[in-house]
Amino acid sequence: MLSYTTITPDEARQIIDRLAPYLPANLKGLEARQPGPGLDYTFDPPFTGREKEPTQPSLRDDPRLCYVSEDQDPAEHRLRDKARQLLDYVYEEAFRLWKDAAYVADLRDVAKEAPARWAAYQQAFTALESAAAYLRTPQAHTEWLPAVARLVDAQLVLAAAADQFDEVGERIARTHYKHLYSDLSQAEALKAAGHPDAGTWHISEVQDYERSGHSDWTPCPPLTEVVRRLVAAQEEHLATVRRLTGPDN
Repeated sequence: MLSYTTITPDEARQIIDRLAPYLPANLKGLEARQPGPGLDYTFDPPFTGREKEPTQPSLRDDPRLCYVSEDQDPAEHRLRDKARQLLDYVYEEAFRLWKDAAYVADLRDVAKEAPARWAAYQQAFTALESAAAYLRTPQAHTEWLPAVARLVDAQLVLAAAADQFDEVGERIARTHYKHLYSDLSQAEALKAAGHPDAGTWHISEVQDYERSGHSDWTPCPPLTEVVRRLVAAQEEHLATVRRLTGPDN
């Protein structure tokens, strides 16, 4: 690996002078990595992910950097080879940082509404839990039909909240898939995008949002499917209660 330990001070001055027109505009520093081989790069301002993708320029037409054979000029051959390696490393690092920044920027755009929609879902879920729990109390027997009606209302509110969150969840899932090879984990990217609590959000895989139906083996179906199953279980329970206690209850 190329490092400052393999480049003399005089070579470094010549290389930087020759490479100056080709380096990223926001590259502000190159330092030998301590400890270990390699280089550390300082990009200031940092990449936002909204710039054009850093693309390494060609040196082929530059008379001071184009290829010279070792037989023709050994010293110049070594200098230009080191310059090309250095440029490779700079743009590899620039692309890595830009790629991660683009991931974060995309998440920042698509997840704006997620906190509010997740809060609405949680509130609706709590309301449904309360309505379902009330049906198991002795007091519910005195107002069974209104209590069941409140349960149905809560189910509808929760289903709507789940549908609203799934819209955002699918956009987030597609962004994760788009940046599948980022160095950032999904949690790291969401935290960098301003959502440190996103680990509690219910985000399915892209293919699960695209399915029209879900089997019991789907590990993390969309929220609308989770609610559908919950409502089905509640309705089955109510039907069982009615069957066992008679139609007047």
